[in-house]
Amino acid sequence: MVVDSMRRWWARYGLALVLSTLALGGAFGLQQTRGAGLVELYRLLKLPFQPEIDVDRVLRQTGTEQMRTQLRELQHQNQQLRGLLSLQKTLGNTGIVAPTIARSADHWWQQLTLGRGQFDGVRVGDAAIAPGGLVGRVEAVTPHTSRVLLISSPTSRVGVSLSRTRAMGVLRGTGSHMAVMQFFDKEPQAQVGDTVVTSGISSLYPSGLALGTIRSVDLQASPSPEAAVELAVPLNILEWVSIHHHDTTLFREAASEDLANENLSIAAP
Repeated sequence: MVVDSMRRWWARYGLALVLSTLALGGAFGLQQTRGAGLVELYRLLKLPFQPEIDVDRVLRQTGTEQMRTQLRELQHQNQQLRGLLSLQKTLGNTGIVAPTIARSADHWWQQLTLGRGQFDGVRVGDAAIAPGGLVGRVEAVTPHTSRVLLISSPTSRVGVSLSRTRAMGVLRGTGSHMAVMQFFDKEPQAQVGDTVVTSGISSLYPSGLALGTIRSVDLQASPSPEAAVELAVPLNILEWVSIHHHDTTLFREAASEDLANENLSIAAP
């Protein structure tokens, strides 16, 4: 009797019990695996309908993009080196071409390290220049490296003058692409657009090297008038420089030629 009753109960409710148990087990499994099984099942079912990936084509495209990146880098390097070559010719091929090999994020506008040193003929006090103008001066050397104090450093002081009027002063760095020229004269003949060059009375640099262009003038500044100067060389992205000894006379010859050309351009209507 009991067995017959159980059979009838199972025939009536057994399938529902099994399905309920499977449903509860599946829900528990989904909760524990966060649906990973369903996602994987969906991926497997979808895989036959996905287009076939051309691995060779993807690799070729990746390689082409890498080559383009390398080509752009080589073109950039070539442009800088061509500028240095032109500068070397102007100065009589007397400089030592040196790459920038290290810069500190904390002193980005203060100094940089070059990959040339005593064994290459670099000396403390040498001028570092780049296409466009003065970069700074060598303040320390090792057998294979040298450290340059940039003109943008707040500790840098350069005797300068205006190429147009010869008004003199001192240029100090501000830790950026701008510098400040403090005039000696209380009433300097200075205006926006004037070019600032190293002065003949400077004891640290050869005369006539370009530094930058005046962007504003403050005649009311104390203790003497000042001018905001935008530096000519992009010191924040500098990768190559040319190092020159301070006692060379070729600087003066090149500077005289540059100033003559500049005066002609100023006089032109």
